[in-house]
Parts: sequence; C-alpha cells; structure tokens
Amino acid sequence: MDEPQPAPQPRLLTPIALRGLTARNRIAIAPMLQYSGRDGLPTDWHLVHLGRLALGGAGIVFTEAIAVEERGRITHGDLGLWHDGQIAALRRIAAFVRAHGAVPAVQLAHAGRKAGTQRPWEGHGPLGEADRARGEPPWPPIGASPIPAAPGRPIPVEMSAADIATVKEAWRTAALRALEAGFEAVEVHGAHGYLLHSFLSPLSNTRTDAYGGDFAGRARLPLEVAETVRAVWPKDRPLFYRVSAVDEGGWTIEETVAFARALGERGVDVIDCSSGSLFDSSTANVRLKRSFGFQVPFAERVRRETGLMTMAVGLIVDPHQAEAILREDRADLIAIGREALADPQWPLRAEAELTGREAFGSWPVQHGWWLERRARIFAQMRAEGVAAP
Repeated sequence: MDEPQPAPQPRLLTPIALRGLTARNRIAIAPMLQYSGRDGLPTDWHLVHLGRLALGGAGIVFTEAIAVEERGRITHGDLGLWHDGQIAALRRIAAFVRAHGAVPAVQLAHAGRKAGTQRPWEGHGPLGEADRARGEPPWPPIGASPIPAAPGRPIPVEMSAADIATVKEAWRTAALRALEAGFEAVEVHGAHGYLLHSFLSPLSNTRTDAYGGDFAGRARLPLEVAETVRAVWPKDRPLFYRVSAVDEGGWTIEETVAFARALGERGVDVIDCSSGSLFDSSTANVRLKRSFGFQVPFAERVRRETGLMTMAVGLIVDPHQAEAILREDRADLIAIGREALADPQWPLRAEAELTGREAFGSWPVQHGWWLERRARIFAQMRAEGVAAP
C-alpha cells in the first residue's frame, strides 16, 4: 500500500529568490502612505506601523512612497530621502523589519504635478491660504507639461532640461541614502499620475522635445530613472518598478508590456502592476470597476509576455485567492495593503488557513509562546465539553 503523500507546500508560503536576496514567503506589504512624517522624517508611528507588519509574517515590507526631492512630496506629511539627515531614522525602521524576518524595502517617488496636496483627512485638495496660515504653505509643482492633475489644481511648471537632470540626480542620491539606511530592495514609483507616469501618458505629456511625442520619447525619463537607480543599487539586490498598467485612456496594457520589456533590459527585476489615477488624487479613486483581484490580469499578462516577475495587487483579501493566483502562474508575488491594516497578522493567519494547522512556531516567540499555551487550554476545554461563550 502506497504511503500517503504530504500535502504540497502552499506556493504563497514558499521562499522566493530575488537576485541574491531570499524572502521568506511571497507576501509583500504594499507601500501605504501615512501622511504622518515631520519635515520628511518618520516618527514612532512609522516604526510601529511597519514594525507590526513585519511581526505579522510578511516576506517583504515596503515603506510608503518616500520623496526623492522636497518639492516631490505629495503632502507636508510625506517622508523623504533628499538629505543625509533623513537616513538614521529610516535605518532604525529597516533594522527592525529585518530583525523580525522580513525584507525591508523602500519605494522612491516624486509627486510631480500632484505635489502640494492636503492630507486626505484635511480635504485632499491643493494646499491653500488656510494651510499656509497653519504653517503648511503650498509650493509650485513640476511636471512633464503644464497640465494640471485635476480641475482646480495648480498648473505645473513644465520641466526644463536642467529640471530633468536634477530629478534624475535626486533619484540617484536617494537610492544611495536608502542603501545606507539598510534597505534591501528598492521600488521606483512610476504609477498613479505621479511624475514618471505623467511623462508616459500622452494625456499629461504634450512635450515636443526628446522627452515627449512618441512612445520612445515619453518613456525616456522613466527608463533613465530606472537605469540611474539600477546603476547604484547593488547587483545582488532587487529593483522593483510600479506601473499603472492602464490609465484613463492615455496608456494601454500593450504599452505596459513594451515598457516592461524595456525596464527588464535595464535591470528591473519585478513589475508591480497597479493601474489608473492619472487624474485622481489617490489610488482610492481608481476608476476601474472594482472586483476582487481586479488588477491581477495586468500582472498575468506582463508576466506571460515578458518573462519578468510580477507582483499582483488590488483587493486580494483571502489566502486561497492569493494561493490560486500564484499556482495559476498569474504572478510571482502578492502584495496586500489595506487588508494588512485590517489584519496585520494576515500572513500568519494565511499559513494556518492554507496548511490546516495553527503554526505558532512562525509567530514572534514573544507572541507564539502565549498563543500556543492558549490553544492547549482551548483544546482541553473542548475535550471537557466547556461551551463556547
């Protein structure tokens, strides 16, 4: 009689190699803006916020978008790496994340024409005189072309050749600071209507120079930024790039596939497939019809047609849903965001659900020690017929 075969290890829980780095599982915490920094510096809020997500068992924990320039902030509450004084506070966070088994990852960004915005709970509109009166003045945004992000938003200053050179240098130095801060993976934010996405889409880029016009011209700055970051990021550490795979009519999935191929040629390892928000204030307002896993087809197509690794994101809320995406070879990594805010232990709960056992050995020992003993007590109570409350 044949011996029963052990159940296969869930794909979601298997380690994944990213260049010389190995993440303990295929769950990433997506970048989520907290709008709670001070002068570009993280506070204890960020340490606790990102720290508890590392304790929850994720393989990779991304910071929120970190501005490469002061004028590249979305709000006054954004974090930054535009000067060396911002390294130490982020180093503390990266060290904590790493110490608890997750890969500390950083997302570098420039808001472009969406800069100078109120925090969401303060209105999410452009900064104005009332904001100035409380010590948060507006500043002029820059962009590919003088086209505002939305009606009533400031018209951005069209970037000159000197501005473009300055921004590329800002990405280079921010990547070096991220490296010094101890981050092991980096993502270039090229989505959601921020600076790089605004160059890609003809709806926001009407330039007639080498950085506009056809696909090659519009893709030039985003590709140069990817090259710039890859040149200073260690060869044994991965580079991610976040795309809006489609936007509000200016950019198509076919163009994303072509763009992803070009990114791969420049050393990008993972394409993080989001969508939309070219003209919206945030990803909370994506205009695509929402459904569970609604952006997964973008990750699947990019992966299939380019051979690059992809990360799927967008209303992935259930461990079995995430496992199916990976087993069907639709993506290589699963990113969760707001679901992790609702349940910071989602990766650990996924392990229990997918394996059918409470695996408290995977929990931080300070928690698992107690929970294992609680589970024994519960089992004994059930055996004795103690009714549930």
